[in-house]
Amino acid sequence: MKKRGHECYHCKRWVEEGEAHDCWTTTESALTRELSEDLQDAYERLRETAAEFGDQRIYASHKSIMFSRKSCYFFVRPRKTHLELCVFLGRPLKTPHVRRVERSSKTKVANLIRVTHRDEVEAPITDWLREAYDYAQPDLKVQPTPAAPPKKPHSGGQSRTDSREIAEPTEIGKKKAAKDAPSVKSAARSSGRPRRAPRGTAGAGRVTARRRPARARTPRGRSKGRGR
Repeated sequence: MKKRGHECYHCKRWVEEGEAHDCWTTTESALTRELSEDLQDAYERLRETAAEFGDQRIYASHKSIMFSRKSCYFFVRPRKTHLELCVFLGRPLKTPHVRRVERSSKTKVANLIRVTHRDEVEAPITDWLREAYDYAQPDLKVQPTPAAPPKKPHSGGQSRTDSREIAEPTEIGKKKAAKDAPSVKSAARSSGRPRRAPRGTAGAGRVTARRRPARARTPRGRSKGRGR
């Protein structure tokens, strides 16, 4: 005949049907009762250090002892040979003290640290605990970014269309600019370049080159050094 009941997910114990079972709720003394004297002293120092930070809640849950403000900022998991600290910070710690780093959420990083003696509960471990305490519920709130001030209307009731019209050149201005600009012919004369004949004439498209001065010719049969 098959037994009715279920196996506890946490403690792996078989629970009969209708039997009251609660392995999740526990106490600090129950979790630290079987620890060695060195580990018990180390835990007491951890608890005293964290309690000096300020208001918080310290409670046992399943196999860990939680230290929480608005959210848990670190917890202690007692082991047979050491205390496992899980410190939640906004950054990973790169130091030999940290055995493993895990990303617990988008904003939190779990840094796992081992403690085996009371003398290890000092800086920098205590500094990281204080940083985690402040990070869990910061006292100074971030001020929102002020909104941009509204744009002032144009002075004198001038509209955007009027300002655009002033910026763009008018037909009269275009004609005046064309009149003041030097013509192509005068620019060609001043530069000394060959001119082109105006279109529509017989010589259109041809370039009129400058005439070279004619050299004096000597009559045939006479040489330059001889007389008659």
